[in-house]
Amino acid sequence: MSNPRPVAVVTGASSGIGAASARRLAAEGFQVVLGARRRDRLDELAKELDGVAVTLDVTDEASVTAFAEAVEALPGPLKVLVNNAGGARGQEPIEVTDPADWQWMYEVNVIGTLRVTKALLPALKAADDAIVVLMSSTAGHGVYEGGAGYTGAKHAINAFSETLRLELNGLPIRVTEIAPGMVKTDEFSVTRFKGDQARADKVYEGVAEPLTADDIADIVGWTVTRPKHVDIDLVVVRPVAQASNYKVSRKA
Repeated sequence: MSNPRPVAVVTGASSGIGAASARRLAAEGFQVVLGARRRDRLDELAKELDGVAVTLDVTDEASVTAFAEAVEALPGPLKVLVNNAGGARGQEPIEVTDPADWQWMYEVNVIGTLRVTKALLPALKAADDAIVVLMSSTAGHGVYEGGAGYTGAKHAINAFSETLRLELNGLPIRVTEIAPGMVKTDEFSVTRFKGDQARADKVYEGVAEPLTADDIADIVGWTVTRPKHVDIDLVVVRPVAQASNYKVSRKA
């Protein structure tokens, strides 16, 4: 009997970077467990990848517990955790921002990452080598007007990543933070601007080649397939048109 495939978990796998990362990890030979709230999308992707779809709401403790139990029930060792679930909501100055938007961003980006990582660490520790990938952002390494809620949440992921690496030192578990800049996906900016498609489109207006979800998935695939003694601590990636969080070349 052949050995079971090693397991890779991807949260926020129903679209965008999560779905692209799942496809890349499946191509690398992993049994991919797809976690997200939108089960119809997960089922479709799981069928495509011969993966496993498990409904997951990272803001709900019971959902995370059930998700971890489903992962642990699989025959293969858990080798990869890609904490991708996250998002931005709102871009107003601090003076007028809605605290509910901040609460949502911290619950999804920060507390959700904590819940999933904590729940799956026992399975990761049981493998002979493993890696935790945290999907951060250049917003976690700089600030800009109107972005305090999101940049604060992503700065927290940077702190989480560095602390987790310290706490796991001596174990065969690598910790990698990937911090993308401007990535054009179908949903990120639409979610940020609460369904305002015109405002979302302006984010990418005049930018010749923003990054794509596949660009980030390529980095995910590369980092997890490095030799087990090689830890890529941090990858910051931007399109050529973006020099910083607030300086972007736009053509008329």
